[in-house]
Amino acid sequence: MSPLTVLQTALGVLTAVFIYGWAAAAGTVRRLRTSEETPATDVQPPTGTHVGIGALTNFFDTLGIGSFATTTALFRFLRVIPDRVIPGTLNVGHTLPTVVQAFIYTRVIPVDMVTLFALIASAVLGAWLGAGIVAGWPKQRVQIGMGAALLGAAALMLMTQLNLFPGGGEALGVRGARLAIGVGVNFVLGALMSLGIGLYAPCMILISLLGMDPKAAYPIMMGSCAFLMPVGSLNFIRERSYGFRAAAGLAIGGIPGVLLAAFIVTSMPIYYVRWLVIVVVIYTAITMLMAGLGANKRET
Repeated sequence: MSPLTVLQTALGVLTAVFIYGWAAAAGTVRRLRTSEETPATDVQPPTGTHVGIGALTNFFDTLGIGSFATTTALFRFLRVIPDRVIPGTLNVGHTLPTVVQAFIYTRVIPVDMVTLFALIASAVLGAWLGAGIVAGWPKQRVQIGMGAALLGAAALMLMTQLNLFPGGGEALGVRGARLAIGVGVNFVLGALMSLGIGLYAPCMILISLLGMDPKAAYPIMMGSCAFLMPVGSLNFIRERSYGFRAAAGLAIGGIPGVLLAAFIVTSMPIYYVRWLVIVVVIYTAITMLMAGLGANKRET
């Protein structure tokens, strides 16, 4: 059995565990309905808005824009769910579409298996530790944390758009000190996923800075997310720190969005779309920070 087959088999098993855990949690909620309904215990079918957001964001996610920042912006603009449960909803809802991406791109784009395995493992560990912490955060801390991290993500997007990072090299893997740096950075990026900050843009920058072929970023970032998101998401599900309907909508709409982008559209001019995303992310970050800091001032 090839290393890639082992990797995809492990991903299939992990995905099955995630689906079972999510379904079991939803079933428990249905049996133990209480008068105090929360986003996690509202297990009605998702709305068209939920599904539409999932399709749109995962379509552009597959083309390399990322889905977390755009979904956060749409959630806040349309007032879909409370800010406190946005990180968990992003992780739970985007898990299955990301798994589909990983199965596709780890097959079609070659990458060194040692590098791939090492970066995936570090991201998973970061996500597991981060999700356990963020799931218990109060609303104001989530708002401030997400706002600050979104500003960081917007800065990275802007620098990428302005070509301020190295263009990368031709290597499909790294060893030694560069591999150690990659493992350390991907650990941090995995932890930030728990705050609702996507790994795609910073991971693409990391791959270029390590001197690797930028195309190698696709299986690495999609593989990392596909493995870390089920692990982190089960923490959010267990703590009921997510919105069930919105997450289900992201999953249902997201998978067709991924397939459309991967097999039919494959590529499109998205230069101006990236600028729009940067503006929207900055606006969302500022409003998130204002909401969190304003709430803290009122409490003092």
